[in-house]
Amino acid sequence: MTATPHFPSRLPQVGTTIFTTMSALAQEHRAVNLGQGFPDFGCDPRLLQAVTAAMQAGHNQYAPMPGTPALRQAVSDKMHALYGRRYDAGSEITVTAGATQGILTAILACTQPGDEVIVLDPCYDSYVPNIALAGATAVRVPLTPGSFAPDFAKIAAALTSRTRLIVINTPHNPSATVWSDAQMRQLEELLAPTNVLLLSDEVYEHMVFDGQQHQSAARFPGLAERAFIVSSFGKTYHVTGWKVGTVAAPAALTAEFRKVHQFNVFSVNTPMQAALADYMRDPAPYLELPAFYQRKRDLFLQGLQATRLRPLPTRGTYFQCVDISGVTGMNEADFCRWLVQDIGVAAIPLSAFYGDGFDQQVVRFCFAKEDATLLAALERLKKL
Repeated sequence: MTATPHFPSRLPQVGTTIFTTMSALAQEHRAVNLGQGFPDFGCDPRLLQAVTAAMQAGHNQYAPMPGTPALRQAVSDKMHALYGRRYDAGSEITVTAGATQGILTAILACTQPGDEVIVLDPCYDSYVPNIALAGATAVRVPLTPGSFAPDFAKIAAALTSRTRLIVINTPHNPSATVWSDAQMRQLEELLAPTNVLLLSDEVYEHMVFDGQQHQSAARFPGLAERAFIVSSFGKTYHVTGWKVGTVAAPAALTAEFRKVHQFNVFSVNTPMQAALADYMRDPAPYLELPAFYQRKRDLFLQGLQATRLRPLPTRGTYFQCVDISGVTGMNEADFCRWLVQDIGVAAIPLSAFYGDGFDQQVVRFCFAKEDATLLAALERLKKL
């Protein structure tokens, strides 16, 4: 009799994610799924036509390891126009298999066993497992409860001789907050005397509302010189299933990044890259994205007024957090299970984004949905 050999898990603490759990519950109960963060509407037909044209033109073999030159140049041009820093398309921009792969590759490239990586809780769920895979240690520093602002005194206290990297995310998932110019400058000042690197997760860069500007790390010389800046075409162009992103970094950092990238991905989907490069000739789709999502945010906010949920400010991303304390005495996770089973709407508990499961009676909805989807969810939420 044979048996599958046992071996030690690389991620013994990792199980089924809350996103998988809630999506399965939503399907089981035929709930409106405002939990997982992806659109339920299609992309611009012109982008699909560009992919078809690229395949018909023969762009079906391996792309260059760093990405197609045309797409890297388009990203360089966009970042220069928006943020004032010119990244060399040849040596400083790499096309990745989605932002998640870019984040993992950056962490693997720059950390060693024994290094420490600061993450700011609540944080996206891939960061800490990525750090564990690199053999480094995650040091969790909480954002300020309520406002989710960075606490620079706590960040400073967490810096040690072993700190290799700090991970920030603006606009921020899950809180929908946006770092200000002053906060970025404070981080720049804090890191100036150190050799600490920065991983700036900016996948929601084009979803900033109410006339604000996205404060990319690229805008700040003292941050840009030490930063891997991660972006996502999937988020920007409503094609999350394509899994295409970019990482921009100074040449010395990019050289180390590509050493890892070439052996865990090598290259990314060729016709998608050709199509994206062609599509990016027109900046309107990403320049108009803030207004597109702000209208959806406002529609959802207006509908929430008819419920007992208390909306928190949403300054960026396509997420809306709400305070549930006026509705229930349940914890966030139990409330989300009850909400999907009894009310028919799926949400995500913020406690799932904290290492210690910190519960502050806040849950997150995704409003990257058709208006009809949002209105259907709001109709059900009126029962609260």
